[in-house]
Amino acid sequence: MADSFDERFPHIADWVLGDGLIEIGRDDYSRSLVRVLDPGGILWEGKTRYTSLEELLQELEKALAEIMEE
Repeated sequence: MADSFDERFPHIADWVLGDGLIEIGRDDYSRSLVRVLDPGGILWEGKTRYTSLEELLQELEKALAEIMEE
C-alpha cells in the first residue's frame, strides 16, 4: 500500500498546515514552476521545468527541509 502524502513529504505537509504557502504554476512575476513563501515573501523558487510532479515534490521537500532546519 502506498504511503500517505504526509508520510512521503512531511516537510511539505507541515509547511502548508502552518503559516507557509506553496505556489505551483507560473505567474506574471516568476518563471519558476514552484515557490515557497511565508508572510515575509518568497523564500525559495524551483526550476522552470520538471520531468514529473514527483521530481517537483522531491525537490520541494528537500528545500523545505533546509528552510525549516534554519
